[in-house]
Amino acid sequence: MTLRIAAAVAFLSLTIGSAFGAETPGSNVHFRGNLNHSRARFEQSGKGHVAFIGGSITEMNGYRPLVCELLVKRFPDTQFTFTDAGISSTCSTTGAFRLAADVLAKGPVDLFFVEFAVNDDQDAGHARRECIRGMEGLIRHTRRHNPGADIVVTYFVNPSMLATVQAGKTPLTVDAHGTVARHYEVSTIDLPAEVARQIAAGELTWQQFGGTHPAPRGNAVCAGMIDELLTAAWSKPLAKATPHPTPEPLDPLHYGNGRFVDPADATIAGGWKLNVPDWNSLKGGKRGRFTQIPILWADQPGAELTLSFEGTAVGAYVLAGPDAGILEASIDGGPVKSVDLFHRFSRGLHYPRTVMLATDLEPGKHTLTLRTSDQTKSTGHAARIMQFVAN
Repeated sequence: MTLRIAAAVAFLSLTIGSAFGAETPGSNVHFRGNLNHSRARFEQSGKGHVAFIGGSITEMNGYRPLVCELLVKRFPDTQFTFTDAGISSTCSTTGAFRLAADVLAKGPVDLFFVEFAVNDDQDAGHARRECIRGMEGLIRHTRRHNPGADIVVTYFVNPSMLATVQAGKTPLTVDAHGTVARHYEVSTIDLPAEVARQIAAGELTWQQFGGTHPAPRGNAVCAGMIDELLTAAWSKPLAKATPHPTPEPLDPLHYGNGRFVDPADATIAGGWKLNVPDWNSLKGGKRGRFTQIPILWADQPGAELTLSFEGTAVGAYVLAGPDAGILEASIDGGPVKSVDLFHRFSRGLHYPRTVMLATDLEPGKHTLTLRTSDQTKSTGHAARIMQFVAN
């Protein structure tokens, strides 16, 4: 255990109190539906798969290991499999498309923690539609894979989201994710509202919380809220576990069929290569998880390929660095759409992001034609595709 986690555990032991009731007035822990499936699995089978997906807040040694320790303490005789599917900078759109490979491929999930409110806000800058399509896709796909899967959505907080709550409003991403959670009777942890409440009551400062990437105290606040949720859900005798309901979708074009499409499936007309790039020759920061994998890349204008896919949407999971260019995409020989890969965080980093090349398509088989443009808003014309995505 690192010193950071140990400090958070010590603080957590002082902060966990009695459980909130379901939808207790004034409570920012919202217990909906039930968590009977995961409890039954943990108690009766002695095994359990607990997964976490999100951005850097999930990837870091923060709230996630604290929650794992809480579960081990509650169920000391259970053999847990913990899946950490946090990837810094990624949003719910990327999450919906990588869910199958990064989480579901490891087996049916019994208890699933989802965290994307901050990155949908500050990284992706998503509109409400994209927030809903990503979060609804995550929930529907998970429960198609395992109808009993219990899900908890946690909203973390950054300074602008906190200011919005303090002004008496709800951040866009929290409102959108909350709409999905209520529709599917998924429990939520409203950390922005709780942090604002504690600050107003003089119980906490933003500095003590630790900022967007919380300090031990901030992570302990979150883990304590999750512990209260689990206590509320599991305090009564165990009821029979039944599949969760699957209502009609909020958005029929949600990303619940999201998946990766291997770049090797593309037909190259010219200008593209599929290999591990010479990262040492490229300016900009690199993250180790991405530097050893084959990537489909081109760095000159006019590189062209086609990709056959089936579904209503197609995109690319890319690394967008200082030289990120513009892609020109056409579906089935139709109009060309320009998609700029460069992101404000690309100036100093080969930044992972998912760009949608076409959405709202008619269901069925389609062909994507993709070209690197001779236009650019960066220092180059590069496109580096880790995976195509389709829905």
